[in-house]
Formats: sequence, C-alpha cells, structure tokens
Amino acid sequence: RPSSQATFHYRTLRCGAEETPLDDSRARGKPMELIVGKKFKLPVWEAALRTMRPGERARFRCDTKHVVLYPLVSKSLRNIAAGKDPLEGQRHCCSIAQLHNHCSLGYPDLDELQKNPQPLIFDIEVLKVEAPGSYQQDPWAMTDEEKLQAVPLIHKEGNELYRQGKVQEAAAKYYDAIACLKNLQMKEQPGSPDWIELDQKITPLLLNYCQCKLQCEEYYEVLDHCSSILNKYEDNVKAYFKRGKAHAAVWNVAEAQADFAKVLALDPSLRPVVSKELRSLEARLREKDAEDKVRFKGMFSQ
Repeated sequence: RPSSQATFHYRTLRCGAEETPLDDSRARGKPMELIVGKKFKLPVWEAALRTMRPGERARFRCDTKHVVLYPLVSKSLRNIAAGKDPLEGQRHCCSIAQLHNHCSLGYPDLDELQKNPQPLIFDIEVLKVEAPGSYQQDPWAMTDEEKLQAVPLIHKEGNELYRQGKVQEAAAKYYDAIACLKNLQMKEQPGSPDWIELDQKITPLLLNYCQCKLQCEEYYEVLDHCSSILNKYEDNVKAYFKRGKAHAAVWNVAEAQADFAKVLALDPSLRPVVSKELRSLEARLREKDAEDKVRFKGMFSQ
C-alpha cells in the first residue's frame, strides 16, 4: 500500500549530563527522508512521525531496548550522507546477527555504542509530509522489486536530461540507477548468472555516467570506471574509447594511443572518429611543445 514520506531533521544524543551528540542531519546539510510503513529499523522514529505535523518539533528519550539497532542505522545514514551504499559492509542476514558479525562499524563512537548499548535522546523536527505518489523514493529506500521497476525509468530520465544539456543532473540519475542495481547485485553470489545479468545492466549505465564525467572534466573517475569495465569485458569498445579520451585529456599519450588502437581493432568502422581524436591529441601536443619551448627559453635566458 502506498505510504506518505516524511522529511525531517534529527539529532541523536547520548543520555547523561553532557548529552554528547552522535548524529546531526543539519551538520550534514541534508534532512532525513523516511517512508512511513517501510519497516524502518527504528520503529520509535516512525511512531513519533505518525503523530507530528510539518513545522513541529519533538524531543524524547528511548530506553536501550528500543535503540539496540541504532549503531547499524547510524552507519547506513552516514554512508548515505557520504554518497555510499547504505548497506556497504553488511552481510545478508538479520539485524541482530549483523550486530554480532561486525568487529567494527568503521566509526569508533558507533563501535562503543554497539559494545555498550545505552538510552538515547532524539530531537526531531518535521519539515514536510508528502502524500503517496507525490514523491520519488531514494534508491536505498526501495524494495528489490521497486528497484528493478525504477531502473528503466531513471535511465530514461537521465537520457532526457543529457539531451537537454543538463549533464550533472543526468549523471546523478545514472548514479541512482547504478545504485539500485548494485544494491541488488550485493545479494547475489559474484559470478553467478543473476550477478552477471545485473552487471550487464550496470555496464551501459556506467558508460553513460562516464560520458557525463568526461564532459565535466572529471577524467580520473572515467579512467577508474572504464578500467573496471574492461577488467570484466575486454571487448567493450565504448569503454576503450572513453578511457582513451580521458587518457588524452590528462596527457597519458601512450595509453590514449593504445586505447584508440584497441577501438580500431575491435570496430574498424570507427576509424573516422578515432582519427579525429588522434589529430586533436597531436595538435594539443604540438601546442604544448611550443609553450614549453617558450617557457624554458625564458628560464635559461635569465
């Protein structure tokens, strides 16, 4: 059944004389979004939000038994704020088992709280409540089925934004679609048929993402992603071509030439496009050589 979405800021504090803060969404610059009825791991938050209206603020204390899973929740929220997968590092098992399986959550304060659970204070301010159908879920909040259904739509939105020249917005859409599939892929055995099928859906999205990053001049990210594709799919012409352009942009001349040569070996019909890229690279090299001569001449004549 469709549910409403609440957007709110929250602070989490340890109980005690000093009320040491653990998390503060305002400090991260982005409020929390929670879909009511999605079986969030902190039922106390959902219970509070059901009774609150936009603009309302509440502060309440929760006993240890109600916040035993907070370290895992906090890690996921911190991952989201850092642009990572919220389930990074979590095994596919129940939450209680995850608590016991982890030696470290990657944050000393959360490790301490996991080792020694204690009551917590939550300070919540509701910013808005959106009715079902009026909002778009973040990928991490979707069910597996919703992720699969959303990917083609998000991909299409990214393509439309790219056609409109909104490259950064398009990159964000491709990233969201990749995140949906990566999240599903984490639940499969690497190399299994289902894992490979998901990976083959990720690859064209990742190439689109790289195209956006090329235009944003974020060349080293393109090099990393294209190399990761080519480590698995050695005959991916588009990955070689985009990596060749990125190499050329950062003056890795031999690497660029090798990638463009590989493009021609795999698809000779691309010779006009590759020749254009190579001519551009040669022209830039001549320009650079001329500038270097002038610069060095000035240095040695002093």
